Amino acid sequence: MSLDKVLNAESVAIVGASKTVTKRGYQTIRTLLDEKYEGAIYPVNPKEKRILGMKCYPKVSAIEDPVDVALITTPAKTIPSILEDCGKKGVSGAVIIAGGFGELGAQGRILEEKMVAAAHKNNIRLVGPNTSGMMNLKSNLNLVGLKNAPKGEIALLTQSGNMALTLITEASVKSLKGFTYYVGVGNEADIKFHEYLEFFDQDADTKAILMYVEGMREGRAFLQQAYKTTLHKPVILLKSGRSATGKQSAGSHTGALAGISEVARGAFERAGITVIENSDELFPAAETLSSLPRIKNNNIAILADGGGHATIAADLLTDLGVNMPELKEKTKKRLNKILPAAASLRNPVDVAGGTDDDPSLFADCADIILKDRNVGGLLIVGLFGGYGIRFAEKLALMEEDGAHRMGKLVRKSKKPIILHSLYTSEKPHALHLLRYYGIPVYDSLDVACKCVGVLAKYGRYLKQYHSKAGFILDSKSKIKTKGQEIIRTARKEGRNCLLEHEAKALFRAHGARIPAEYLADNADEAVKYAKKAGSAAVLKIVSPDILHKSDAKGVRINLKTEDAIRTAYNDIIKNAKKFDPKADIRGVLVAPMAKSGTEVIIGTKIDDQFGPVIMFGIGGILVEIMKDVVFRVLPISPTAAGKMVKEIKAYPLLSGARGQAPLDQKVLRKLLLLCSELVQSYPEIKEMDLNPVIVYESGISIVDARIILKE
Repeated sequence: MSLDKVLNAESVAIVGASKTVTKRGYQTIRTLLDEKYEGAIYPVNPKEKRILGMKCYPKVSAIEDPVDVALITTPAKTIPSILEDCGKKGVSGAVIIAGGFGELGAQGRILEEKMVAAAHKNNIRLVGPNTSGMMNLKSNLNLVGLKNAPKGEIALLTQSGNMALTLITEASVKSLKGFTYYVGVGNEADIKFHEYLEFFDQDADTKAILMYVEGMREGRAFLQQAYKTTLHKPVILLKSGRSATGKQSAGSHTGALAGISEVARGAFERAGITVIENSDELFPAAETLSSLPRIKNNNIAILADGGGHATIAADLLTDLGVNMPELKEKTKKRLNKILPAAASLRNPVDVAGGTDDDPSLFADCADIILKDRNVGGLLIVGLFGGYGIRFAEKLALMEEDGAHRMGKLVRKSKKPIILHSLYTSEKPHALHLLRYYGIPVYDSLDVACKCVGVLAKYGRYLKQYHSKAGFILDSKSKIKTKGQEIIRTARKEGRNCLLEHEAKALFRAHGARIPAEYLADNADEAVKYAKKAGSAAVLKIVSPDILHKSDAKGVRINLKTEDAIRTAYNDIIKNAKKFDPKADIRGVLVAPMAKSGTEVIIGTKIDDQFGPVIMFGIGGILVEIMKDVVFRVLPISPTAAGKMVKEIKAYPLLSGARGQAPLDQKVLRKLLLLCSELVQSYPEIKEMDLNPVIVYESGISIVDARIILKE
C-alpha cells in the first residue's frame, strides 16, 4: 500500500486522547488545533465525552467518518487489539509511540511480531514503534507536538527524537531553511527506510533528504533505492554505532544491529549518499545541497579579506579533495582593475583592504570569478556582514546591495556561493538576505569548507553515475555443473564448509589458474604427488573439523626430499589427531611451494544490514595486525575492483614503490570480480577467505582458500 495516505493523511484519530496537559494525547490535539491542521481530528478515549471541545470516541471503529491515520499513545501491550479495531474502520496507517518491542529482547520481539501481524492482516502500515512521531509540515499534520518547526524543502528521517529536535532547532535558529516532512523511523517494524526514501524521491516539494541512522533492517533494499534517488535529489546521512559502545547503544535503542562502519560508509557513498561524520555538519550539508547547484568540475575559488582565513580554507579544501585552480589571465586582469595593487589575484584571492570602503565590491569580484571556466563555485571567507558593524553604519547598506547581487548571481551563473562570516551572531541584515537567496552562511570555517566539499563530491558522483550498477545480485550468474556438484557433496556429508581442495576446485571451475594439487592418503602417495609439484612441496592437513590448519600444526612448507616429505606427512597426521582426537581427517593435501611475493587477502561475508560484501587488503599473518583492508557491497564492477586495490594504504607495494617493479594488478582485479561472480552464482556461500594470495610481477598464486556455507 502506498505511503501517501499515511504521510499525507487527511484525517487522524488520537488513540489515548487525554485532558491532562502533560500527556501526549493532549499535546498532540492542542498542537494540531493551534497549527490549524487542514484535516479532521478525532480524539479516542472510552472514559471521556469531550476533549478540548471536541467529541471523544470510545474506539476508532466508532468514528462515523473515514480515518486515514491513527496516532496510538497507549502502552505496548494494548497495540495489537487497537490495530484490529483500526482495521474495522479501514485505517491506512498507525503511528506507534510506545517502546517495549524488539529493542527489549525476546519478549518484546514476540509482542512486536503480534503487532505487525495484526497490522498486515488489516492492511495498516506502521510508523515505528518506539518513535517520536511524524510531521507533514505542508498540511500542518503534526503528530510530534513540537511547535513552530520551520517549513521548507528538506525531508527528515531519524531514529532519534533528540537528533530530530537538534536539527529542527538548528534550522530555526541558524537558517531560513526548513522541512517538508519529519518521520521518526523507530524500530522499522513495518515501514522501512527504503520505503520512506522512495516516497520522498517522488515528492515534488522535497529537494533533499536528511537522515540519522543507527541500524537498518533491509540495508540492501535501501542501497538499491538510494542509488535511484540520489540521481534526482541529494541524500545526507549520519550513521552512528561506529564504536563498540556506540553499537551497543544503537542496538538497545532500535533493535537493529549496527553494521561494520567501513562497510556502511563505503556502501552509502557508492549509492551517492553524502555521508557526514560530525553531527554539527549534518544540517549545514543538507541546507547547502538543497539550496545550491552542484560544483560540476571539482574546482573552487576562495575570495577573502584576509590571508589567515584564506590559507586555512585552502588547507581544509585540499584535505577534502577539492581543487583550487589557477585563475585565467583574463580573470586576473578584470580583478586587477577593481582591486588595489596589494591584492593577491591567485587563488585564493585576497582583496587586501579593497572592500573596506565598499564591501559591495565582493559581488563584483564574485561576478568576475564565477565567469572563469576553471571555477565551479566560490567560497567567501572573512568579515562580510560585519563591515557596517566594525567600520561604519553606512557600509551596511553597501553589504546589503552586495548580498542582493550575489544572490541573483548564483541563479544566473548556476554556480554556488558559500559564505563564512565572523559576524553571524550579530545577525546583520546582509547575511539574512544571502540566506533568503539560498546562499548558506556559517560562522565555522570548517563547516563552510565541509559544505563546499559535499557540493563537489556530489557533483563528482553525478558525473560518474553509471546506471548498470545498483546493488542487485544477479541470480542468473555463471553457475557451473562442477561447482554445484562440489557444494552438493558437502551438503550430503552434512558439512557447512568446503575443504581446501574443494574450494580451489570451485575457483578452477570458473576459470581461475590454480596449479594441480593432490590429496594423499598415506606417506607414499605424498612422496609420489610431491614429485609432480616441482622442486619443493607444501603439505597441509585436510579435515572439515580443522579450519585453521596452523593452529593444529598441520602445515609443512618448502619440502624438497623424500625423507622430509614422509616425516612431514606423519607429523601432520599425528598433530591433527592430538589437536582434535575426534577430527574427521581426509588426508594431506600436496601442493607446489609458491614463490615469495606480496601477500594480500580477499574475503567475502554476509553483512547484517547489506548482505554479501567483499574485502580486500594486505594479507598473510599481517592481516589482523595491519587491518589495512577495504570493503564493498557485492556485486562489484571492474571499476570498483580497481578502486579497491588502490584504496589500501599499502597500495605502493603493489604499484612499484622505491624503484620496485609494479605487480600484476590486472589479474588481481580479475580475481576480485571472480569472487563477486561466485557469491552471486552460489547463494549457499556464507563466507570466503583467500589468504594469502601472493601477487607477482606477472600472475598470482592462491595459496589457501576457505569457503563456509550457510547453515
